[in-house]
Amino acid sequence: MARNLTGLATQNDGTTAGALPLYAVRPGGVDALLSCLPAAHAAQIRLHGFSGALGQMVLLPGADAIPAGAVFGLGDGPAVHAFGAAATSLPADYAWMPQPGDYHADDAALGFLLGAYRFDQLKSQKKPIALLAAAAATPRVRAVAEAICLARDLINTPANLLGPQDLADAAMDVAARFAATSSRINGAALQKRFPAMAAVGAGSERPPEAVLIEWQGSHAGTDAPLISLCGKGVCFDTGGYDLKPSAGMLRMKKDMGGAAIMLGLAQAVMALDLPVRLKLRLGCVENSISGRAMRPSDVLTTQTGLTVEVGNTDAEGRLVLCDLLAEASIDNPDWLIDAATLTGAARVALGPDLPAIFCTNDELSATILAAGQAVHDPLWRLPLFDGYENWIDSPVADLNSVASKPMAGAIVAALFLKRFVGKNIAWAHLDVYAWNDSTRPGRPEGGEAQALRALLAAIENRCA
Repeated sequence: MARNLTGLATQNDGTTAGALPLYAVRPGGVDALLSCLPAAHAAQIRLHGFSGALGQMVLLPGADAIPAGAVFGLGDGPAVHAFGAAATSLPADYAWMPQPGDYHADDAALGFLLGAYRFDQLKSQKKPIALLAAAAATPRVRAVAEAICLARDLINTPANLLGPQDLADAAMDVAARFAATSSRINGAALQKRFPAMAAVGAGSERPPEAVLIEWQGSHAGTDAPLISLCGKGVCFDTGGYDLKPSAGMLRMKKDMGGAAIMLGLAQAVMALDLPVRLKLRLGCVENSISGRAMRPSDVLTTQTGLTVEVGNTDAEGRLVLCDLLAEASIDNPDWLIDAATLTGAARVALGPDLPAIFCTNDELSATILAAGQAVHDPLWRLPLFDGYENWIDSPVADLNSVASKPMAGAIVAALFLKRFVGKNIAWAHLDVYAWNDSTRPGRPEGGEAQALRALLAAIENRCA
């Protein structure tokens, strides 16, 4: 899935040759900017009533119908989003170089690249877009943008083009590019090692696979923090025998969003050569219907030996993750983090833009939440409320995959997963939407790598 960053100019000689200056300004900085520009340019800006509001743009007159530059309004919000709006507003086919202003240069470059993102691989005609001068993007910015675009590409790819094997292939490709140790588990080996995941994928003609990637930074010793990541990769979710209505299936290609986000995060960690030991486990599977598919009331035996009654075949994501978390716990990682498009209940509680985080460790939770606020990639903590534990009791198995009551669905799902996490392990579970319902500055409609930047910043802070 690797491809060049959309919106990045190809020259990479450290210069800004051919790039036009982009003056991005907030409302409070307009007067100061005007005083620094040539009189003709300042007059042009005043003529257009430019106030610095988000999205306002004025092209500065130049020679031969080529603009001499542009002034763009950032508004008062995060620069990383505002520059995304610039990427979609500026004239195409020019390279632009943001000038110093009231923002961090890395936020400007990252926001521009994220706003310029297009999933147009399947279109016969591609629209030209504005370009960012290559010199504006530092290696870190490129690594983060590439990780997010990888996740977005995977989530946006239609399910007929991205099945379990294809998702596993994408993960193996990332591992190969960074010389990481990798393996894929399928067939009888998957049935033995990850039996709950195998049950979820049994109904599909595209068999399930698990991927394990192991990597150690070049500056990481044997005592470096072990960061273990797990991702739900349900490439399409029909709901199984508890069939979703047709409207509920329209976006189910995104049900592998957790795996895409964790793979993108792992790629960024490796690209930045962070001083950590990293393990990534992905469950790549399709939840379909056939004579082989799991049924409501089936009882599954998981990797730990715990038995699970299938209360609803549409609650399959927790079955994909439970064995992954159990195996990851054996290593006693410093941090164990999973991400999944797990419940609609989390969206009811927090909406589409605010992923829910459940955590067994207050320090880990605080670190991730603070990092999310700092990079404008927020999350919200919900409780692992022990009072609801008995809601997943089963009369025929050790536990049921769903609750006996139609409430607190996101909490119940997290409590189910918690049963498979080792004691005293700092574990964070992220219930994400992984999608933008509409286009906003820096966030095009479609797949989204929610919480990736927050988690990366948290890991970087752990290493500091």
